[in-house]
Amino acid sequence: MDGIFIINKEENCTSHDIVYKIKKEFNEKVGHTGTLDPMATGVLPILIGKGTLCSKYLINHDKIYETVIQLGQKTDTADIEGKIIEEKNVEESCFNKEYIEKVLKTFLGEQEQVPPIYSAIKVKGKKLYEYARKGEKVEIEPRKIKIYDIELLKINKLKKQITLKVSCSKGTYIRSLCEDIAKKLGTVGYMCFLNRLKVGDFDIENSITLKELLEQKSDKNFLGKYLISIEKLFKYNKEIVLEEQKIKHFLNGVKLTAKNSDGIYRIYKKEDNNKIFLGIGIVENNLLKRDIII
Repeated sequence: MDGIFIINKEENCTSHDIVYKIKKEFNEKVGHTGTLDPMATGVLPILIGKGTLCSKYLINHDKIYETVIQLGQKTDTADIEGKIIEEKNVEESCFNKEYIEKVLKTFLGEQEQVPPIYSAIKVKGKKLYEYARKGEKVEIEPRKIKIYDIELLKINKLKKQITLKVSCSKGTYIRSLCEDIAKKLGTVGYMCFLNRLKVGDFDIENSITLKELLEQKSDKNFLGKYLISIEKLFKYNKEIVLEEQKIKHFLNGVKLTAKNSDGIYRIYKKEDNNKIFLGIGIVENNLLKRDIII
């Protein structure tokens, strides 16, 4: 089985847990395109079989999240799992729709963001959270990100919470964004809920839970419905149909002359009146080389 499942991750499990359980049940190579925190839920693309070879094409995707900011308190991890390290009054203006939306607009576009200290980014060979756990200070370099849109979904004055929908680039830390928004509103805050709605073209509407996948692992119709094949993954890429005498050379890794422009192509062979998908090839400087073979 080769391709991608869109898993709707549940709360309080790690991305590694999901990879391990699927690998154990299907006895295939399994990977993912980027972790979700244990407290987070939502879209987690899981690569299986030769689908794991596609990971290099899936790491730069934009993302969409739903998140809730708890106002008035700051934690050491910037999320609900941390210890409260600061409390601050929440002014009435923080619950004014027009004021909140005005503040949110200031976060749109390209900007530099300082990642949270409790993150897996490496500095001098160590992950940031390793420094944090030991109480060691470390300089954290800001990273360039882009916020495409922030939509205010809900205001809960009683709980001192606001709910947002955020569309952003790869590398954006929603925890840091929540802290920064709270600060600009004139208070402090932390991320108390995170649900990833979309990663690139992978939408939560087409996802399944880990439980559903494992319960239906022997149902070919179910697997066929939810497994995104490598061919389908590259459906927007152009195709090249190889002549019979070139197929063996291509499969053996021999570079073939190609008049096509540089890029990634779906590769097929003709069989009677049908086209059989062979895999993915890359054209560079008028030479076609194999990349992923099915």
